Amino acid sequence: MSSTASELAPGSKLSHSKFGTGMILSADEKFYKIYFYESEEIKTLARDYEGFTVEEAKKPDFPMLTMRDVEKAIREALINTSERAPIVPLGGKWIGGVVTFLPGDTTLQTKEISMETFFHKIVMVREKLRVLEQNINNHPKLDDEDRVHLQQYITRCYGSLTTFNVLFAYKEDQFRGSSGKEG
Repeated sequence: MSSTASELAPGSKLSHSKFGTGMILSADEKFYKIYFYESEEIKTLARDYEGFTVEEAKKPDFPMLTMRDVEKAIREALINTSERAPIVPLGGKWIGGVVTFLPGDTTLQTKEISMETFFHKIVMVREKLRVLEQNINNHPKLDDEDRVHLQQYITRCYGSLTTFNVLFAYKEDQFRGSSGKEG
């Protein structure tokens, strides 16, 4: 490793004898996070590690930011620009459960995911629909007719998701379709 390897910026490319070619994704005072193309893995290596060769060096053009600096900036931006996403509890009877997908073709493998992961994905769809709804309502180039037309699609999406209302701990967190009824 050359003396400049400890001063590489994100975007720098390097070669490692075991992991192959990689690109630095981030750097802090002591470590690089490197994405290795062949294994599609992210590895953390010390900045003073001598087991890689620099293929293409990028120099930092700004002061070194620590992860704490980034976390603080993100936290402040979230507080200043949006409401905090509510914590939506999963119904107690589902905690610790799994969702099993059984293919019709018995030669194919069954897929299982935790109920918490499945529920989180459903809640994230809901949150993204809410953000889309806000963007439609606040879009400067849409007229009222366009807004109403797009809102109808979002309402239908909510209606399609009412099937999952059984997973929510509280009725007020559930999806509502165009009739306002749960599914």
